[in-house]
This record gives sequence, structure tokens and C-alpha cells, in this order.
Amino acid sequence: MLLDVRTYTCRPGTVKLHLELYETLGMAAQQRHLGKPLAFLITETGPLNTYMHIWCYDDAADRASKRAAMQADPDWINYLAESAKAGYLIAQENKLMTPASFAPLNR
Repeated sequence: MLLDVRTYTCRPGTVKLHLELYETLGMAAQQRHLGKPLAFLITETGPLNTYMHIWCYDDAADRASKRAAMQADPDWINYLAESAKAGYLIAQENKLMTPASFAPLNR
């Protein structure tokens, strides 16, 4: 299993607005290709104005094929354009991780 851990930083005061935009325009397209995320989390302490989501893949090839299909989806392309226009995001960090052998992940 490969976990794609994605952390996004928004301009102060815009996390809620960005997540509303995602829920309205991006979520259905993303989940159509990637399935449901393992987690979608909003920061309460630590670096503020951030949120994280974690996606599960069989391996790097599974991730590449699913993300390529999503990137070609007109609904996803529209969401990306609207997100860029809104300008809420200021940083993104991605980590590809594998669970430890004793981790309780059965997806």
C-alpha cells in the first residue's frame, strides 16, 4: 500500500472558503477517480491555516494511472481553474509513505 499524504496551506482566513470550493466543484471528480480518502483533516494546532488529506493506492503505478485519469477529467480541470482564480492556496506538500508492517491499515 502507498499513502499519498497531502498538506495544503491557505491564506489566513480562507481554509473554510477553499474547502467549500473543493466540496462544490472538486470532491466528486476527485473521488470518482481516487475513491474515498483515508482522511481529510483540518489543523487545530501547529501550523495554522492548513489541511491534510490522505489517499491510498496499491502502489506507484496505481497512483500514477488514477491521477492521470483525474487530471484529464473536465470537472477536475474546472475545479483547478476555479481554485487558482480564487487564490486561497499558498503552499502544498506531498509525501508518499508506506505503512509499517504492524500498522492497522486494511484498505
